[in-house]
Amino acid sequence: MGRLLVSLAHAHPEVQLVGAIEAPGHPLLGEDVGILVGTPLGVPLGAELAAICQPEHVVIEFTGNPAATLAHARVAAERGAALVVGTTGLGADEDAELRRLACRTRSIVAANFSVGVTVLRELVERAARLLDASFEAEILELHHHGKQDAPSGTALMLGRAIAEARGLDFAEAAVLARHGQVGARRPGEIGIVGLRAGDVVGDHTVLFGGLGERIELVHRAQSRDGLARGALRAAAWVRRQAPGLYTMRDVLGL
Repeated sequence: MGRLLVSLAHAHPEVQLVGAIEAPGHPLLGEDVGILVGTPLGVPLGAELAAICQPEHVVIEFTGNPAATLAHARVAAERGAALVVGTTGLGADEDAELRRLACRTRSIVAANFSVGVTVLRELVERAARLLDASFEAEILELHHHGKQDAPSGTALMLGRAIAEARGLDFAEAAVLARHGQVGARRPGEIGIVGLRAGDVVGDHTVLFGGLGERIELVHRAQSRDGLARGALRAAAWVRRQAPGLYTMRDVLGL
């Protein structure tokens, strides 16, 4: 994602790349970040966000490391820079801390920055409201074998959208795995299943199964470009906003 963001930011009409950060000890520190994408950009790869972070900047955070995410969010909040965070897999306390920091500046925190997934969430919520409880909700997500967290942040987001639409407590309704003699499906359950295989970028299917019929809403990411383009779109939008925590739904005006 870092390489892709650098490459697409360089070509984006509303974005100027002013810095790039890697972990301390990375072998390319100090080199032109353009070496990662095959064209000189005049931007050295650094290890300290605080050294380059300014109020007019937008920090795009996709480290995949919750500790690093919180450290970067803290720097952005202290410096008054806007913040776009796509890291998932945070624990409850980490997520609460991230959102506290994000509210101190202009921020978007999202499990998925894809425009298509944002629209899928709207469709899922609408379907959950239109269909009665006899249409039981299940979510299936499939990702590459290297993904660290399960279920995906996107699957959890979709599950929360269903729970909100149906007036359910997601923590009580969610069933994240089934095995053994689990008995009949409880009314109101929202099942979520995570699969890991090969190099799949990310597939999400939301199924509403009724008696004699079912509805399936599907999004398949064919590359990570959609995530990166969405994050850049979010960055260009959020820098013009008042301090606060926003979502991709706000970016799209939904």
